[in-house]
Amino acid sequence: MAEHRAYLDYNASAPLLPAARAAVVAALDAANPSSVHAEGRAARRLIEDARRDVAALVNAKPDHVFFTSGATEAAVTLLSPDWRMGRAALRMARLYVSAADHPCVLNGGRFAPDKVVRVGVTPDGIIDLEALGLALASHDKTEGLPLVAIHAANNETGVIQPIAEIATIVKAAGGVLVVDAVQAAGRIPLDMSAPYADYLILSSHKLGGPKGVGAIVAASDLMMPAPLVTGGGQEKGHRGGTENLAAIAGFGAAAREALAGLADIGAVRQRRDAIEAIVTELVPDAEIFGKRVERLANTTFFAIPATKAETAQIAFDLAGVALSAGSACSSGKVGPSHVLKAMGHGEEGGALRVSIGAATIAEDVERFRKALAGIVARRAARERAA
Repeated sequence: MAEHRAYLDYNASAPLLPAARAAVVAALDAANPSSVHAEGRAARRLIEDARRDVAALVNAKPDHVFFTSGATEAAVTLLSPDWRMGRAALRMARLYVSAADHPCVLNGGRFAPDKVVRVGVTPDGIIDLEALGLALASHDKTEGLPLVAIHAANNETGVIQPIAEIATIVKAAGGVLVVDAVQAAGRIPLDMSAPYADYLILSSHKLGGPKGVGAIVAASDLMMPAPLVTGGGQEKGHRGGTENLAAIAGFGAAAREALAGLADIGAVRQRRDAIEAIVTELVPDAEIFGKRVERLANTTFFAIPATKAETAQIAFDLAGVALSAGSACSSGKVGPSHVLKAMGHGEEGGALRVSIGAATIAEDVERFRKALAGIVARRAARERAA
């Protein structure tokens, strides 16, 4: 029997939920959802059911949900200078992003690099609201509207942004707000019926659904960006190409589970707090980033002094614990965290991210303790030998 491993990397990808797996398998033999015959109509119902489930997760209208191949495609679609309002062309002149955003937002999508403005963050990882207000106040509206994009919760630190305050600033400046809710969905309540974002970006596999599918959720159908993928007019013309039916069905099932799971987020927080207590106990000089502000209940991001994060990550892996040294957004990427840099922290050793979910059990926490204790013992031995 294989030895139990502790999977503590939900922010990279949550384990596939049984309900999502079942939905994927059930949809694999479905017909083309654009076909008008009975088989095609049955396939179309699977997509519309999933659309309703994804909409319910964020309290949006189902016909304002558009499926994509993932969050990156959704971001590149929305981060565009070229939009339409009805038949009229609409121009977004500049893109304003947080310096701690995910690379798919930070890179600016379809904006030219000189049209992307990076707004700094505080040492706790909250966007500098005053700096954002000043940047938008100086925006030249004769060139077009300002487009603001920001994560609802940071993928490395778990720090939650004050989206309502950000939205107030953006609306006062006549701008449009895109919120990357990839890490937040299913972990904090999101409500598109409230004065909130104009658009949300969602990802299936962060919720326990299959990889390769995401969504754009719009607050209204008043305006949309020029499509990134053109084709046969699927998704109301916003994203061409035959829909990834099996993945979409799995996404819908995961969204249903995530909405129900919001009621149990307190149990996840208790596990996260237990992990942080272990870190504080075994490494009194460890720094837990963003701890002074509101964070996702499932995430902790910490640094062990005099220990490189990549080295510690390998040690944890060998001890049966899967976690990340920062973001897992780039395959094989090793390097300093741009999030820590934006927060003004030293980058020398990097940091370790633990992210958990409802399936994390006490045995996982204990395995983390044993692995960290081994790392601490080896650090102490090095220090004695120096």
